[in-house]
Amino acid sequence: MSDKDLAAAIVCLIVAKRQKRKRRIWTKGWLMKRPIYNNERLLKDLELTELKYFKNYMRMDPIKFRQLIQLVKPLIEKTNTVMREAISPFQRLAITLRYLATGNTFEDLKFSTAISPQSLGKIVIETCEAIIQVLKDYIKIAKRARDDYCEYFNNEGAVYWQDKFVTM
Repeated sequence: MSDKDLAAAIVCLIVAKRQKRKRRIWTKGWLMKRPIYNNERLLKDLELTELKYFKNYMRMDPIKFRQLIQLVKPLIEKTNTVMREAISPFQRLAITLRYLATGNTFEDLKFSTAISPQSLGKIVIETCEAIIQVLKDYIKIAKRARDDYCEYFNNEGAVYWQDKFVTM
């Protein structure tokens, strides 16, 4: 390889490095259109016009659904940001109840909600925690289940695993 070839190769490398890389998109285009593709409009319409179908979909009548929203709303409501509009408490609760009622995967639910599976996982956990908190006086855990839970987790939040306590 001659000096000219080596110099040309170096110049090509420098030019290639200086060219701007195409930025990756941080989310899919159809997920950005959540207000268009989500099921919130359908559920609100069913709530007003087709109570039977709303109850079939949510496994709950609209009155109980609205009461539950009022209870959990302060705990699950998020604020809008400059980057995106927050997911409403209505939709957060609807997603969680649908997940609990059907057992569908987050990958499956992303298509009916237009929300990423990662966000769905966070939403379901946060909403379930809120439901448990506001309905704790109405939720009863069997003594055996409570004892098994307490045996599995000690007071310090450690798990008894293979003859050792592992802190979580």
